[in-house]
Amino acid sequence: MNDDVRNIVLGVVAAGISAALGWAARNYLWRRKLRRKQTFFGLPENSESLLVVNRDPASSEPAVHRFDVFALLELASLIKECGANVQVVTQDTTQQGFGERTEFCLGGPASNRRMTAHMSALLPGVRVNVDPEPGPDRGAFQIGGERYRLDPGITEYVLLARLTPPQRRDARPVFLFCGQRAITNQAATRYLARNHERLARKHGSNSFVLLLKVINSQAYGPDVVDKVEDVTRAAQTPLPDGAIVTPA
Repeated sequence: MNDDVRNIVLGVVAAGISAALGWAARNYLWRRKLRRKQTFFGLPENSESLLVVNRDPASSEPAVHRFDVFALLELASLIKECGANVQVVTQDTTQQGFGERTEFCLGGPASNRRMTAHMSALLPGVRVNVDPEPGPDRGAFQIGGERYRLDPGITEYVLLARLTPPQRRDARPVFLFCGQRAITNQAATRYLARNHERLARKHGSNSFVLLLKVINSQAYGPDVVDKVEDVTRAAQTPLPDGAIVTPA
């Protein structure tokens, strides 16, 4: 074998080894990223999850608002990426506890009785004005000593929460998307999809409650979202009766 042939063979072998090492490194990094994602969402391979669908409060029929449908599609995509399975149930047919499998619960207490139960059990420091009569506080959030009012299409709020029962370390999380309007529910699911890696690095497997503000949805839809603050402590601290709140 002359030198030219030897160099060609060595070059091919080196290229093959480099390609194999590169593939192995990429595969390792992809699997590590997937494991972190599965851990954050509580969705190991082939696990079961629950998607609780709310109803459209503006309809007398058992319908789902189109923005909530978009939110459900985004959540279904996240679940599929984790290699998990999902069961979709309506808010009025869910009669089971939480912690056995990951749950994604969509919609405010006016449209989702399951959300009402979760907030009562896990977020005693949050109240939502569900009065159907028009008024400045209709749909407003009360969190601790602050009140966050709805300005439809201009400034709207949504709670994004990852919660686990405090007495069970091995429990699967419950994700809540509690918005003042349907478009804010979609904004929260999109925010989670875009920022779950950062949220996982910051919070790990711990519970958190974030207050998000959706800005000018009549022009930008669910895309322009600001994090107002982390309200975990206030949301999990029971409100005293007759608490005085300040409009935000």
